[in-house]
Amino acid sequence: MNNFSGGTQQKALAINLDPLPYGSFAEIGAGQEVARWFFHAGGAAGTVAKTISAYDMTVSNALYGSSSRYVSRQRLEAMLDHEYAQLLERLGPSRGERTSFFVFADTVAARGYQRSENGRGWVGIRFQTQPGSQPSEIIVHTHLTDLTAPRQQEALGVLGVNLIFGALRSYHEPAALLGSLADDLGRDRLEIDMIKFSGPAFAGIDNRLMSLQLVEQGLTDAAMFTAAGEVVQPSEVLYKKPILVERGSFRPPTKLTADLLESARERFLKEPGVQAAEPVVLAEMTLRNLLSGKEIDHSDFLARTEILGALRIDVLISRFQPYYQLADYLSTYTDRLIGLAVGLPSVRQMSEERFYTELPGGVLESMGRLFKRSVKMYVYPTLDPESSQIRTADTAPIPPPWHHMRDLLMEIGRLEPLRKFNRSYLSIHSTDVLERLRRGDPAWEQMVLAPVAEVIKTKELFGYPGARRPNVLSAR
Repeated sequence: MNNFSGGTQQKALAINLDPLPYGSFAEIGAGQEVARWFFHAGGAAGTVAKTISAYDMTVSNALYGSSSRYVSRQRLEAMLDHEYAQLLERLGPSRGERTSFFVFADTVAARGYQRSENGRGWVGIRFQTQPGSQPSEIIVHTHLTDLTAPRQQEALGVLGVNLIFGALRSYHEPAALLGSLADDLGRDRLEIDMIKFSGPAFAGIDNRLMSLQLVEQGLTDAAMFTAAGEVVQPSEVLYKKPILVERGSFRPPTKLTADLLESARERFLKEPGVQAAEPVVLAEMTLRNLLSGKEIDHSDFLARTEILGALRIDVLISRFQPYYQLADYLSTYTDRLIGLAVGLPSVRQMSEERFYTELPGGVLESMGRLFKRSVKMYVYPTLDPESSQIRTADTAPIPPPWHHMRDLLMEIGRLEPLRKFNRSYLSIHSTDVLERLRRGDPAWEQMVLAPVAEVIKTKELFGYPGARRPNVLSAR
């Protein structure tokens, strides 16, 4: 990475003094905070071809086309398209051979007189790595969490400078570029919950891995991509939808994993608040489930996502630990029912105080936080290895006095035992599947669904005999 230790103004000045980059700035909704840094740094004539703030909706529509949502990915992409085409048309003939053109754009809703909540918006850059090259692009979604409008605007300006500097100077090291977006800011001032790299400069980048990096580097608590591997800002998928989520390691997902989710989905679809609505079904992987020793194995992570994609399940990566943290997060996007598909061991863990030492109210507080909103747990049974008896949510022994809590949750309809299950799946464990797979025991194939086995064998995942470790930066 370019070793640069200066602050925001030094970054802007460094770009201004570089003879190659030259471009336009288009900013909507929070002033022209990014362009301002380049003007204040000095030497802006070497960098700035144009600045524009099409703040009026009619003016914005005339330039970029009509839109139902002005703070959206679609609006940002229209801004980049329009401004980049115009830049090439007007300046390409005169300086295209000696200039690396770029366009920076943002569309943001910050705090204001009629808006008191956190700011949010889309920020992006389209740029050439050298004169005449095909452009590459970085798109970011951010939340601005300062308590005043001027502070949110200031944070947006710094983020924009960081993005421009990173794109032009560090595009060859995307993980480092990603981490530099919070330079001179910090997580207490902004969150970045989606980033997408595209174009020839990032031909080897897997955006699913970049989503993991957002969570791993602490820039967000959760990031999301679809079963097709497309990174999304969570509200694009979750907004006002019923959501069913299964937490797990998915290493690999077994027949039990799939049956748990399908059984829960069947019950979820019959809930009064879900009928006539197509729910979002998610697989959640926490950083804890991704750890291999003290580090995250990125190749292993991509192997899991390949399989979940084959099963057509969207993926949420998170830093959450107790279930109430997951429920809190999802409830920021929907007021519909949130379903949690869990195994019986998860219910037992919920009654163990050692998991809630950070809460003054311990188990009681965690339960209150989890079920204070429209949340319901669907619990898959387990097989007692000693007695070979099936244990269900309503019959399993729960240490007193927490069995009363279990009974209360069942009575008020917040916890439901899943009655439809396949007994033969209860003895399947992913660790056993993985062990058999790696030692070449073909019995593992009978423990997973056919599409899972096919992906594992075709792409030689999880140490399948003769496996080649996948390139974690391979393009999707």
